[in-house]
Amino acid sequence: MNRVLIASDSFKGSATSIEIAKYITAGILCADSTAKVDAISIADGGEGTVCSMVAATGGRLLKTEVTGPLGTPVQATWGLLDAKTAVIEVAESSGITLIQDQLDACKTTTYGVGQLIKAALDQQVATIYVGLGGSATNDGGVGMAQALGAHFYDQKGNELAQGADSLCDLTTIDLTTIDPRLKTTQIIGLSDVNNPLTGENGASAIYGPQKGATVEQVKTLDNNLRCLAQLVERTLHTDYAIKPGAGAAGGTGFGLMAFCQAEIKPGINEIINILQLGQRMENVDLVITGEGQIDGQSLHGKLPVGVARLAKQHHLPVIAIVGSVGPDLKEIYRAGFDLVLSSTNRPMTFQQAKEDIATLVANAGFTAFKAFGSFRQES
Repeated sequence: MNRVLIASDSFKGSATSIEIAKYITAGILCADSTAKVDAISIADGGEGTVCSMVAATGGRLLKTEVTGPLGTPVQATWGLLDAKTAVIEVAESSGITLIQDQLDACKTTTYGVGQLIKAALDQQVATIYVGLGGSATNDGGVGMAQALGAHFYDQKGNELAQGADSLCDLTTIDLTTIDPRLKTTQIIGLSDVNNPLTGENGASAIYGPQKGATVEQVKTLDNNLRCLAQLVERTLHTDYAIKPGAGAAGGTGFGLMAFCQAEIKPGINEIINILQLGQRMENVDLVITGEGQIDGQSLHGKLPVGVARLAKQHHLPVIAIVGSVGPDLKEIYRAGFDLVLSSTNRPMTFQQAKEDIATLVANAGFTAFKAFGSFRQES
């Protein structure tokens, strides 16, 4: 009997993790109706993290109205995994998908993230996981801290306006009024990147352009975050800016560490443990994973590579089904994949691929399973 575990990330902007798993399952069952498929929803700290973790633990979803990235109220979904553990996503309150046509990295705020943390604190939890993917922000987590009661002042003693633009005016940080419950609550940021806060590999340079920043704005944003980091270091006597993950979610990783005493951890490692993925691999013959685009960035904490490495520890073949493949194919295969399949089967626009994703991914699932049969015959 052929037993398959499907653990794929979402195809950003096209289909969720569970939808991708459903399409792959359809392709496998078309190839072999007797195959046993274990399809799970999984994420690495980006979009879908809340739903994935809640589904895996039998928790419950909640909705809270918070301030969106440009100040308009939004309904944000978050979750309770059990009575003492909550999970939130930056993408739900300050996400790029919330303002797709109004991107402005200079004006967006993480204030809603702080409101979600506060909502979780109100549930008297002991641990809060914060998924750090998919943000539209670049404010270093200052908005988040403001929502939690911290104060940030300019030279005239005025409260700093929300958004990354105002960070250049920051002269004083007052954390004496921040929510005291943060001191007794474990905050864990889940990141799929390890970028520092500033510099050529920092939040602004790497992710600013996809949030609407021009070349000149990227320079300004980076300088503003550097000013923030220097003031934080003088105030708190710790250089959080160089720590891995500080640049996640436009510096929200930095803000979590500096203002909430949080740890930043690789999201895929934490979620693999919570979902007990290793145990689920003990009873399968093949692992299929994937994401929208696999490339060199995937090697640095992204979900498919984490799944592939775990599969290899269990001596299992692993196939990646992806929307597109980047130029670093040799390095991608070295990460542990036996086969990488693109779901696109002809020249097409993103919109065409999105509209036909169910068929494309199902076809790739069919091909992956047939290829797996060839692996077994050869061995």
